[in-house]
Amino acid sequence: MLVHAGQGSLAAHHIGQVTYQAAARHAVSWPHQVGVIPRRAGSFQDRAEVQRLRSAVEGGGTAVLCQVLSGMGGVGKTQLAADHARRAWADGQVDLLVWVTAATRQAVIDAYAQAAADILHTDPADPERAAQAFLAWLEPAPGRPRWLIVLDDVADPGDLRDLWPPVHDRGRTLVTTRRRDAALATHGSLVPVGLFTPAEATAHLQHALAAQGRREPAPDLAALAQDLGHLPLALSQAAAYLVDTELSAADYRTRLADRARQLADLLPEPDHLPDDQSTPAAAAWSLSVDRADELRPAGLARPMLQLAAMLDPNGIPHQVLAGDLVLSHLTAQRSFRHRGRPTPEPPAVTEEEATGALRALHRLSLIDHSPSEAHQAVRVHQIVQRAIRDPLGTDYRDALVRVAAGTLLEAWPDTERDAGLASALRANTTALIACAEGALHQPAVHRVWYRLGESLGQAGQVAAAIHHLQQLTDTITHRLGPDHLSTLTSRSNLALWRGQAGDTARAAEATALLLEDHLRVLGPDHPNTLTTRSNLAHLRGKAGDVTGAATAFGDLLEDYLRVLGPDHPDTLTTRSNLALWLGEAGDATGAAGAFAALLEDYLRVLGPDHPDTLTTRNNLAAWRGTAGDPAGAAAAFAALLEDCLRVLGPDHPDTLTTRHNLAHLRGETGDPAGAADEAAALLEDQLRVLGPDHPDTLNTRHSLAHSRGEAGDPAGAADETAALVEDHLRVLGPDHPRTLISRSSLAHWHGAAGNPLGAAAALAVLLEDRLRVLGPDHPETLATRFNLATWQGIAGDPGGAAKATASFLEDHLRVLGPDHPDTPIIRVGLTHWRREAGEH
Repeated sequence: MLVHAGQGSLAAHHIGQVTYQAAARHAVSWPHQVGVIPRRAGSFQDRAEVQRLRSAVEGGGTAVLCQVLSGMGGVGKTQLAADHARRAWADGQVDLLVWVTAATRQAVIDAYAQAAADILHTDPADPERAAQAFLAWLEPAPGRPRWLIVLDDVADPGDLRDLWPPVHDRGRTLVTTRRRDAALATHGSLVPVGLFTPAEATAHLQHALAAQGRREPAPDLAALAQDLGHLPLALSQAAAYLVDTELSAADYRTRLADRARQLADLLPEPDHLPDDQSTPAAAAWSLSVDRADELRPAGLARPMLQLAAMLDPNGIPHQVLAGDLVLSHLTAQRSFRHRGRPTPEPPAVTEEEATGALRALHRLSLIDHSPSEAHQAVRVHQIVQRAIRDPLGTDYRDALVRVAAGTLLEAWPDTERDAGLASALRANTTALIACAEGALHQPAVHRVWYRLGESLGQAGQVAAAIHHLQQLTDTITHRLGPDHLSTLTSRSNLALWRGQAGDTARAAEATALLLEDHLRVLGPDHPNTLTTRSNLAHLRGKAGDVTGAATAFGDLLEDYLRVLGPDHPDTLTTRSNLALWLGEAGDATGAAGAFAALLEDYLRVLGPDHPDTLTTRNNLAAWRGTAGDPAGAAAAFAALLEDCLRVLGPDHPDTLTTRHNLAHLRGETGDPAGAADEAAALLEDQLRVLGPDHPDTLNTRHSLAHSRGEAGDPAGAADETAALVEDHLRVLGPDHPRTLISRSSLAHWHGAAGNPLGAAAALAVLLEDRLRVLGPDHPETLATRFNLATWQGIAGDPGGAAKATASFLEDHLRVLGPDHPDTPIIRVGLTHWRREAGEH
């Protein structure tokens, strides 16, 4: 999946200057819970470790649960932690309870970000920043609520670097892990959790059977417990089987022994069973799977569990296990079982039957099925997953991996509006990749790899997206070779996300090297070679070489016309990019003309309601306004808005962007107060739909402040832009282009509010940062030099302003040329300051 840079949905053409009016935020009510506590096991045992845990956490601090047998799972750590959390909540000991499934560092960050969204009203679009904000909020402060953070199933203590909650008497942290690293003890007291004692194991079985009105001889239950090694998870499995089949404990022991002997014959190294489990424990899973597969709908429980064994043990969304690919897979498995029978072929599996298979697995305690928890509807213990996964043949296992990857893609929405679902899909993809071995690399890289990177980037986790794509690139370079098409595609996506992170120069350098390899491996006319040329041209334009970008797109268009023809989507996209960079290079009239001609072809080829047609109408209206026809542009945006509302709906991002552009044009046509009103109404909808930290929301705040300043309130505009700068720094970082733009606007409004010296000082600092980040010839760097000279003159130094403007004009002419539309403005400014300084 090679991606074109510079394409996509409607863009807000104007980056204005804005006032922010905060939407009403409702204070969180206490007590408050974040995350879902796993359900209490039906026969939970109130064991000695419960009291030891309570003692360990009294008075605050951190308790780390860790079983005595290193690496062994299934001893009930999560159930103990869940019991402790429920008791603390029910007894009113905490005001805030956060349950985190902490199998990966990213899962911890996502959970903290959700807590920050609930409590601090941050948007989880940048989870890492939101997580740090939440940790800072946990620090001691007057009136701070009492809190309990549960970090369940920590796989690597290193994942918690910089993510440990603070230690003080208002907060407690509880961690479950299979690890016993010495470093864990530095964060709190270790509470070992081992197997049940013989008495506890027997009592566990007695309690489970008594709940169903059954009694079994205590010696038989004690012997069964000993067979299963007193492992709590295996005992729960056996209890569920006894309840469902009404088999006696003695008869179950006989079946268990027979199955254990069969497994011992099949497994040449029984000591190497998953998680050091005993052969009888593995036999318990095997018997339960057989029983579940016999339940209606017969024959579906086993293949359903095999699929679930490939995904996140801590929660699989319902739609992932009920998609069309899963139903087709289940149908094929049922048909395979039916093969050779005289009865008619069974019908296709329905979603209702797939749910029935999940209920059968739940009934045998092989999974926990909680339909009400949509994003974590199915949980499977890791030991059960490995017990199901490890015996599978390589070919069938690889087929399951591809089915799981496909159903994840089916469930993944194009626009991620539900942060919880997106996070769950990323966690499941990460789990799938971890157990897929080479199945997702052959014969080419599966698209789910790229979708995970896109999702990370779209969620604001650009650094994580880059890390993921770097790992993918390294892996497939090793597995498939540097010249494989998948390797080249991964390098392309990696370069583009580096560009999104603001490292435009490095991204352009990587894309230039990639282009050389595309030319060598695929040839000059291959679609991916042409796409790479497009991406390189776009990146060079973003790096400041707008004229070079326009020239490159002009050359590329000739090749697209020759290779793909005039009506191919990539040819039309290239025409759009050429028009864009012509405008950015100073030819707004030419850009508007090019978009007008392109629109005719989009209408003919794709029709009036296609998203690319609507995007082209947006761009045409924007460049008409820049070219000197704001009234015509406003009318065009108004007509476009009607169609966006009809085709896309009121909350679609492109509809909201069109409203933003229309409000901006209203200000350009002489009604800044009306523009401010429209931007304020838009901001409310963007806060509701996109959240406060979304780039489009921040951009509307910028435009709103600009309109209010233009309407006569420069001081208010300065105050609100100052608040926006703080949010840009928090959300995007100090070197992001939008952060630098908002700092420029803040300097302007300080000057307009009567502080020209402050404006000049702020612009001088900004110029240093733009020189460092963008370089001396970037258009934004040049614009900052001109603005600095202007405020320097207004502050009382016309001679210095004249000298700075003259120096700036030389560089402007060298970089952008004498025909750029800003050139006459600069010459007028130079003449003015020379006259003010008394020069002739």
